Amino acid sequence: MSSQQSHPNDPLHGLTLKVILETLVARHGWEKLAERIQIRCFMFDPTINSSLKFLRQTPWARQKVENWYVRDLEKYQA
Repeated sequence: MSSQQSHPNDPLHGLTLKVILETLVARHGWEKLAERIQIRCFMFDPTINSSLKFLRQTPWARQKVENWYVRDLEKYQA
């Protein structure tokens, strides 16, 4: 049984924060991330590593990124 089948109600199960962030950056770009979630690591000289460091230490920001990813995932799977 795959991990998606064992946790059908959790679309984030098995995904790392890095994969989530890289997916959003690939789909929308840093500029859109900075518009939607106004944090410095998205607005000024953004990198995956600096953003991951901030998001891992800041639960409210991580939650916003994860929530956006879930909504975005539903849109792309529809």
